[in-house]
Amino acid sequence: MAYWVENKKRHWGSWVVVCAFAAMCWLAKGIALAAEPWSLEWEKTLAAAKKEGEISFYGSEGYEKIFEVFQKKYPEIKVRSNTSRRGSEHGQAVMTERRAGQFVVDLFINGVVTPNTVFYKANILEAIRPQLILPEVVDESKWWGGKHHYADPENKYIFVFQGNVHGSESAYNTKLVNGKEIKSYWDFLDPKWKGKIVAYDPSRVSTVAHSLRFLFNHPDLGAEYVKRLFGEMDITYSRDERQMIDWLGAGKYAIAFFVTEVEAAAKQGLPIRDFEPTQFKEGAFVGPSQGGINMFKNAPHANAAKVAINWLLSREGQDTYQKVYASVGDVRQSMREDISMDVIPSSQRRQKGARYIYSGRPEWLDMAAVTKVIKEAMAAKKN
Repeated sequence: MAYWVENKKRHWGSWVVVCAFAAMCWLAKGIALAAEPWSLEWEKTLAAAKKEGEISFYGSEGYEKIFEVFQKKYPEIKVRSNTSRRGSEHGQAVMTERRAGQFVVDLFINGVVTPNTVFYKANILEAIRPQLILPEVVDESKWWGGKHHYADPENKYIFVFQGNVHGSESAYNTKLVNGKEIKSYWDFLDPKWKGKIVAYDPSRVSTVAHSLRFLFNHPDLGAEYVKRLFGEMDITYSRDERQMIDWLGAGKYAIAFFVTEVEAAAKQGLPIRDFEPTQFKEGAFVGPSQGGINMFKNAPHANAAKVAINWLLSREGQDTYQKVYASVGDVRQSMREDISMDVIPSSQRRQKGARYIYSGRPEWLDMAAVTKVIKEAMAAKKN
């Protein structure tokens, strides 16, 4: 009897183990099935991309270096690119090709102005969201603000992956200005700074556009601020940033607007320093600059384009993006929040809790209004 009871216990224990193992297998199978849709789509897309054997894009200088890493990862997909033209020139080239019935290029990786003013208006862009496959790319919690950012009116065609922190790109002579006393952009309108400010020529719109958009569209600054800054402060204008830096360092001017090479000059001993974008109560802005990606309709290598988009927006792609530009002294911070920011100077990183305004808004792109205000303010000063 005791033997029968003991044997029954052993049999029951074995049955429990078998059931537990079966349950684990079922659970593992369920997990695999749950992951199957995206992985199957990815493998299918990758196979088709390798069969196409090529990806072509137009973009700004530097992206060809980034895609050298892509080429090594996917040697079956040959990368062809043109990064030697300005954004507007790329736009003209694409439209000329399309009018001739030629579908040459898959992607445009550059700023957001040409895509908005040319490609979007011509209705030749594919929506980006359907191209995203990799979970790490699709997961919006991994991106700044907990979402994907776009720069077109419908929030679907011009994906923004660059999120640099900007302000007015202003700097000061440390012997003439106590930087900590400047807490608001309105402080620059203090009469004591009249005639002591040098600024990059605002008529060169492409150079100062980001900063002017911020000042003009900011709810706490706006047209009134821009009008007073350019109309009341007797600003000296230059188109030579190196000359501006020299003047600032020599003390000829106390403050400089729209300059970007300050840190390098400070390391050489000049008594100059950037105003920290986050030191102003109005905050700073996060903008795309040349970090947007678009896919064209009728792309000749649609599957390869999809693979390229997912790779560039992945952790590996965005890490490569930051490092390649950092290697040539160009700071470009990714919108991803889950990658290392070691190559981004601490003073230029997005800070938790800081106030930022997203500037990749299509309504901010038209510079006509701000240019008109500046011209009128400068003309009124002369009269």
